[in-house]
Amino acid sequence: MHYIISNDGTKLAVYDYNPHYNPQSKQTIFLIHGWPLSHQIFEYQINLLTDCGYRVVAVDLRGFGKSDTPVCGYTYNQMSDDIYQIVQQLCLKNFILTGFSMGGAIALRYMSRHRGFGVCRLILLSAAAPCFTQRPGFPYGKTVQEVNDLINLAQIDRPELCLNFSRQLFACPHPDAVVDWFRDIALSASGIGTIKCGIALRDEDGRKDFEYVHVPTYIIHGDKDVIVPNELAEIQHKSICGSKLITLSDSGHGIIYDQLEKFNSVFMQSIS
Repeated sequence: MHYIISNDGTKLAVYDYNPHYNPQSKQTIFLIHGWPLSHQIFEYQINLLTDCGYRVVAVDLRGFGKSDTPVCGYTYNQMSDDIYQIVQQLCLKNFILTGFSMGGAIALRYMSRHRGFGVCRLILLSAAAPCFTQRPGFPYGKTVQEVNDLINLAQIDRPELCLNFSRQLFACPHPDAVVDWFRDIALSASGIGTIKCGIALRDEDGRKDFEYVHVPTYIIHGDKDVIVPNELAEIQHKSICGSKLITLSDSGHGIIYDQLEKFNSVFMQSIS
């Protein structure tokens, strides 16, 4: 792990696995986690990808994991600028941008704000896009009150928020240790990052971001997702020309682990 300084001075924890890979044979996979987690959620994908010879770049978004926790800058615009700074400073080219949940929305904002600089393929995993909350002309997703309740809980009892969130991630049964692992990752976030990104999830509107996606796109979603409903995946699929939607019938929002073996198989097919 090393730090990269973003355009507003924030130190971002960046994990560059297998940096000396052979670019002639394998591409780089850039992983963006979701709220309120960190890059650690991709542990069982990072192991697989590096074993297969890929270079993997992962980030702890500002306010999460080991990155700095500024008091501002939690908009999708700024967080996509953070991604751009990493891309520039690592000289990444022809890479596959992968975003989970809120990370998918940030990946889409990167495509629009930075015109998809360097991206050859986009993968959206349980993406909270284009809008996480309902609004005029968009009757999908959570209500504003539901998200306000999450934000309020983060302000007074973040451990309870993290526990509730980890319990809602999965549709398949998992040992308590797995649920506890995701809870602990969520608890590693800062209170500021958790609250501010909750506000971003409530307020951001990414419907125009779709216009700027001109690379092959794979959308992988869990059919039993109770956090990001299937309607959002359908909207992504309809709005991104030529995209492919893959639905895992027995997975919830935590698609990266719920049906781990099946997901990894689908994911590896989507990047090859």
